[in-house]
Amino acid sequence: MARASTGATLSEFATLSHRRRLRFWGWGYEDEDLSPEEAGRIRASAARAIGHTPDETPPPVEAEFDLPAPRATAPNGLAPMVSATPYDRLTHALGKSFGDVVRMRMRRIDHAPDLVAFPKTPEHVADLLDWASSANLAVVPFGGGSSVAGGIEPDVGDSYTGSLVIDVQHMNRVVEIDRLSRAARIQAGALGPEIEEQLRPHGLTLRHFPQSFQISTLGGWIATRSGGHFASLYTHIDDFVESTTTLTPAGRLETRRLPGSGAGPSPDRMIIGSEGVLGIIVEAWMRLQDRPSRQASASVGFASMGQATAAVRALTQAGLYPSNCRLLDPAEALGNGVGDGTSAILVLGFESADHPLDAWMSRAVELVADHGGTYDKAAVAASLAPAGDAAVRREGAAGQWRNAFIRMPYGRNLSVGLGMIGDTFETSITWDRFESFYEAVRERAAKAIGEICGHEAGVSCRFTHVYPDGPAPYFSYSAVGTREGKLQDSLARWRDIKAATNEITVSLGGTVTHHHAVGRDHRPGYEKQIPPLFRAALAAAKATLDPSGVMNPGVLIDPAGRKVGQKGLLGGI
Repeated sequence: MARASTGATLSEFATLSHRRRLRFWGWGYEDEDLSPEEAGRIRASAARAIGHTPDETPPPVEAEFDLPAPRATAPNGLAPMVSATPYDRLTHALGKSFGDVVRMRMRRIDHAPDLVAFPKTPEHVADLLDWASSANLAVVPFGGGSSVAGGIEPDVGDSYTGSLVIDVQHMNRVVEIDRLSRAARIQAGALGPEIEEQLRPHGLTLRHFPQSFQISTLGGWIATRSGGHFASLYTHIDDFVESTTTLTPAGRLETRRLPGSGAGPSPDRMIIGSEGVLGIIVEAWMRLQDRPSRQASASVGFASMGQATAAVRALTQAGLYPSNCRLLDPAEALGNGVGDGTSAILVLGFESADHPLDAWMSRAVELVADHGGTYDKAAVAASLAPAGDAAVRREGAAGQWRNAFIRMPYGRNLSVGLGMIGDTFETSITWDRFESFYEAVRERAAKAIGEICGHEAGVSCRFTHVYPDGPAPYFSYSAVGTREGKLQDSLARWRDIKAATNEITVSLGGTVTHHHAVGRDHRPGYEKQIPPLFRAALAAAKATLDPSGVMNPGVLIDPAGRKVGQKGLLGGI
């Protein structure tokens, strides 16, 4: 549909990107890196696994990439907001999965975007979508670029004249706050820290903290059904969405702001998790919370995973709704430096802005003790004391695990170049099937990784989120990708492992992804998981909202009449 021109001027877009520079070849910002101590531990670990001190394939620089000339030119009215610089094209070429990071180290970019746009208003986005539809340009929405599922690679096939990434980073404000309803209207390009900084003076918080919090956006969270801070009750971004505004090639889709509704299928539910195939989310009303003033935590040890699982199940079904309920199996605890490998560790926490937590914590530790859990009573008591909260949270297993969790992606920036493969895959399953599922996934995944990489491999597990009817197990593994510095071997082995773990989790009855989205990397498992009739219904919705089929082709479903494929994961090396 035709819309008025933006009338953008060069002065409006003198600086296309307004943020710190992202590291185009890996996780985080360019001015952030591992400490010498962290890097030393990773190098030593790689040397032990590989059998000798490996040579590092150094990080790339922009000049080492020979990018093809852009296949499209923006019209005059849009040109000031469009960039074709090597840095912008490289930064928007891939996400941050293991496969993405290793390809960057290989200096291999198969599908660089032709152009990158930096709109400042919804009207700018609408104009860009009009142009893309008329010019047959594939459009890839971009928030913070933290996708680990192949969700933002412009691998769009040959039926388009080019590709356009639309980066909404300039749309990053908390526009309006309804303090009475405890909600806010927030632009989709706002990063996690930007949201919290703007809400803090009002005593409010969204309190959605995925691992990518620092470099991911509200729009990205909604588009990918992100999992966040809370281990129970408010597990996904869905729980905080009050209404959404999405710009599609067919027009504006704005939902009514309500606390709840029984009026037919929810349009918000169609947008949440749509991964950019229907349009670009530009803002949303989000449910907020008062900032917590009380927090309490406990670290609980169990002699067996069976005892620990029973305790977590009891916690989830008691209606206590802990904010943190991360269970680490013995191998996962050891790998994160919070155990000696003989015990499962439960990191348990509660928080409130309203009431003391003594009753909740008392009942929780009573439950875990009933299932064989042991904990430091003095440490729990200290965490309940307001003056001791911060210090207690920084120490012990909870603090150690949190620090390891946050630093993990930075470690991969280095380990990839040393020839190591380190990755995760997550799923969910009901309690009645968990025990056999847990054993089967670990056994089958370890066997597959061993066969692919040629050495014995271990697979560890933790719970990221828990529900009354089942947990969300998150499996981790580490393997040698190459002993000779041939990163193409690491990429090929990782790709085969990803395909194997997709098949294992889905064939055993779990979901192919609990909170990391489908993208391209999980799409084979997604195709097996969802009913064909639903896939047809989704395709019909896409055809209505995106008649030309330009929105993020290759993710979730292919546009009608176009064959896109998934070259990033399944193609040749």
